[in-house]
Amino acid sequence: MLTADEFFLIAHNDTRGKAKLHPAATGLGLAGGLLGELILYGHITVVAGQVSVIDRRPPADALAHTVLDQLIGEAQHQSVRTWLSFLAQTSVTSVGERLSRAGVLRRQESRRLLRTTVTYQPIDLNVVAWPATRLRALLERAEPPSVPDATLLGLVAAAGLTREVLWSAGPRAHHRLNLIIPALPDPLKELVAHTEAAVGAAVLRGAP
Repeated sequence: MLTADEFFLIAHNDTRGKAKLHPAATGLGLAGGLLGELILYGHITVVAGQVSVIDRRPPADALAHTVLDQLIGEAQHQSVRTWLSFLAQTSVTSVGERLSRAGVLRRQESRRLLRTTVTYQPIDLNVVAWPATRLRALLERAEPPSVPDATLLGLVAAAGLTREVLWSAGPRAHHRLNLIIPALPDPLKELVAHTEAAVGAAVLRGAP
């Protein structure tokens, strides 16, 4: 499962598909996940707060392809914070639809008065709970996690979701999390830091 997909499931680990986070934090965390996927694929890098495309070949995943096309098409905008804010506006829907197409979630529409609300509800609660359980187990082990898993852990911490992963973990897991994020490759470490700063700013100003 891709980085943003696992972040989505950790952030919506609920029978009704309800988010555990402030909406702005959810959107920004998912935006960080989408950019992180492209860094992990080798399509973009992040240096000094700027996003650069380094491989224009289309990724296999349709959503990653769309995000890369947006980065290429708006090359005048390179700030990581700008792209996090932009992608956050649609990230819940785009990642929710990707998980729906994959058969992990069920798209549910409900109408109240003149408004239609869309939620993404779990088909199998065990599948939805697995990413948080898996990360918790990784932190209890001696061997270091893979770079994608370390990136996901960084974004979970940046968005304020740590409790969802570590709620039953011991001191060893908490200590290891504090060591894993600083050891990320520089582009991913920067992405996590900018995501955390964007989440903090959005929550402080009460962004929707």
